[in-house]
Amino acid sequence: MPVDVAAYLGLLLLVAVERVAELQISKKNQRKLNQRGVEKVREPNFLAMVVMHTAVLFSAGAEVFFLRRPFIAPLAITTGGVFLFATILRWWLIRTMADHWNVQVMASVRIGVVSTGPYEWIRHPNYVAVILELASLPLIHTAWITAIWATVANVWVLKSRLSAEDAMLMSNAEYRKLMGAKPRFIPRVF
Repeated sequence: MPVDVAAYLGLLLLVAVERVAELQISKKNQRKLNQRGVEKVREPNFLAMVVMHTAVLFSAGAEVFFLRRPFIAPLAITTGGVFLFATILRWWLIRTMADHWNVQVMASVRIGVVSTGPYEWIRHPNYVAVILELASLPLIHTAWITAIWATVANVWVLKSRLSAEDAMLMSNAEYRKLMGAKPRFIPRVF
């Protein structure tokens, strides 16, 4: 197996390990939130989201390995930089949200609104990280088919998820006051 393919498969494995760590943090936070009376918000497509995120790792690896995708250094450097930014953003969010952070939508605004860190500029920086990650990770090794299907699937999942999450968030007066006027994904420049 060529070194570049082995390194890419190693990267995908590291991302899988990171996801397991995130799930552990999420479960711990979910227990704490449940103890405070916070409940999950119904998300019809949550299982589809979990399957999609897992399938991206397998699909990208299979596409690179079986379809012998070329390693293109300028593309790898660019998309690797985007992926690194998305990963740093995600961990900044996890740290900023502390016990509120969860992979599932939880109605935690009643115990406080997080408006610091990246939330100073936009309402949904976690989804920015996810969008960037799902587009960039496959392209690090030219797995363009995976990048396309993952991006399309992510749009479908996020549309449903954001509908449920925004309805819950905007029903809280404090959230509307602190966050309601902020853009969802892209900070205002002026």
